[in-house]
Order: sequence, then C-alpha cells, then structure tokens
Amino acid sequence: MQPSPSPRIPASELRPGRHWYVTAAVISVVSIVLGMVIAVQQFKSVIDAVDTGNQFADGKTVTLRLDPDDEKAIWLEDRIGPSRPTCVISGPGDPALTTPGIDVFLTRDETWNPLYSIEVSQAGDYRITCDSERPSQYAIGDLGGLVTFGGWLLLAVLLPLFGVGVGIVIVLVTAFRRRGHRKRLLAEHYGARTGSESSSTSV
Repeated sequence: MQPSPSPRIPASELRPGRHWYVTAAVISVVSIVLGMVIAVQQFKSVIDAVDTGNQFADGKTVTLRLDPDDEKAIWLEDRIGPSRPTCVISGPGDPALTTPGIDVFLTRDETWNPLYSIEVSQAGDYRITCDSERPSQYAIGDLGGLVTFGGWLLLAVLLPLFGVGVGIVIVLVTAFRRRGHRKRLLAEHYGARTGSESSSTSV
C-alpha cells in the first residue's frame, strides 16, 4: 500500500497574505528613490549655493529683493585677517543679520564661508553694505554649503538602508508566519483525516 501524498495547502489560504511581500518591496523601492531624489536635489543646491558671479567689495551697497521665506546669507571669501568684517542691512520692517552656522562653499580657486544670515519680516527691497579692515570680497547665497550637503547626503544614504531593512524584516516575518500557519493547517488536516480513517476501520 503506497502512502498517501501530503495534502497541498493553497497559497491563498496561508496567513499573513502574500501582499505583505509586495508591501516590503514597495517600502524598499520608495526609500531608495527618495534617497536618490534627496541626494540629487541637494547636490544641485550646493553647486549654486553662492552667487560668486556677483561679488561686491567693501563699501559697495547691494540691493536685494527678499521675503520672509527666503533663506539667504552673506558669504565671505576666505582670507586670514585680524578682525571680522561687519555688515549692515536696511529696508522695510526690522531686518537683521545674525550669526550663521559653520559651513563652506568651494570653487576651483576660492573658499567661501557664511558671514551673516539674513532675516527679514516682510517682502521688500533691502540694502546691504559690508566693511573690513582689509580688502574683502562678499557674495549673497543660500544658507547651505558643503557641511549642510553632508548632512543631507547622510540622510540620503540612511533612508534607503532603513527602508530596505524594514522590507527584509517584513519578508522574514511574513515567511516565518506563513510557514507556521501551513504546519498548523497540515496538522489539522491529518488530525481530521486520522479520525475519519479510524471511524471507517471500526465500522
């Protein structure tokens, strides 16, 4: 007498459902795409962070059109000097120049550092003048440079790693629980089948 083959459990009856595999794949792909988008956008931003093509020197007044949402800064071409240059801003409301964070912007032959962050409370035209004990060059740019880019780049790397890690965990947990569910269904099937055979033998 040949042993009866093991019963086949339809995959659709196992729990959790296979849609969790799709969910894991979606999470992984989305996190990778987001990481790439963040890296590309921040790379483009850091390339154009400082408008070095429109530099101005000590005593020259530049006029900017700004609104409160703008995140602008005055950048100083790197040079060794005994004192920190001073800048003043005038315009509508109560504009202010504050201390920026540490950052750097590099060109082929120049190094720039943020000198002041520009804060305005309303849209309008603002005039900025800078002065120093020795000749200096200034430019207007965004607040973020290479240091900020490094922070965003770290996020762009960690985000895909986190997403892929979550996807792997979901796949492993789903596979483990589906295997356990299949074993329980097989045990139930064999138990019912054994009981049925016993009844037939007794008759």
